[in-house]
Amino acid sequence: MPADFPRALVSVAALAELIASPAPPVILDVRWRVGQPALYEDYLAGHLPGARWCDLDRDLAGPPGAAGRHPLPAVAVLQRALTRWGVHDTDRVVVYDGDSGVAAARAWWVLRWVGLVDVRVLDGGYAAWLAADQPVSTDVPPAGMGTAVARPGALPVLDADEAAHWGRAGRLLDVRAPERYRGEVEPIDPVAGHIPGAVNVPTTGNVDETGRFLSPEAIRQRFARHVTAATSDGGQPLGVYCGSGVTAAHTVLALHEAGVPAVLYPGSWSEWITDPGRPIATAE
Repeated sequence: MPADFPRALVSVAALAELIASPAPPVILDVRWRVGQPALYEDYLAGHLPGARWCDLDRDLAGPPGAAGRHPLPAVAVLQRALTRWGVHDTDRVVVYDGDSGVAAARAWWVLRWVGLVDVRVLDGGYAAWLAADQPVSTDVPPAGMGTAVARPGALPVLDADEAAHWGRAGRLLDVRAPERYRGEVEPIDPVAGHIPGAVNVPTTGNVDETGRFLSPEAIRQRFARHVTAATSDGGQPLGVYCGSGVTAAHTVLALHEAGVPAVLYPGSWSEWITDPGRPIATAE
């Protein structure tokens, strides 16, 4: 793996050692399910020792609207969250969700985008932690006094025009379910289909049956033909989108682990369709 692609995933065993170390990380519980109320009650019922609650819809996204269902949060919102979580600029932050890492990947991406350097994702999430018989807690830490400063823009993003261009260039991935990509069904957004030129590589294929990420070698193999197409014109990264910019972050993380540069389109499909003048493709 290239030197500028440090691993972002952390195993249960490695995290347990970090928690027991003299300088434990800041831990954020980001359990979330699309279309459901916040899972704060699940957090209260049991979480990793010292973990603080992170609400994806409140802390990691702005209000839905013309910029999509999960647009990037306002800087002030992120600043308040970093302070409340007790994050300092030099801290290591570990995020986890229930299992497969979709919500945790969104947290990883947003925190990296806002300027934090050392952000990790617990591979396999809370389910893996429980399966390893690691301790859990019901204690809720008091609000922190973090001093980290939110500096958005540390990671690149695509806007709609750039997503259209990357689609025409064969460098855009649609990571939703195949039937949504083909426009056969659309259970969430009001319009079905995909951005012209995008190719479908569902996020669900990034993990195994336990919810853990595939190995970097397996990820590289899964995306090999798309990486080859993207790099044929001078080493360009891949663009990634989904319905609202959440599951796409999971694929950006998977590609990161494989040493493949990728750029998120945060607005994703839910933003794309807010402009009736934007073209829509269906079928393969």
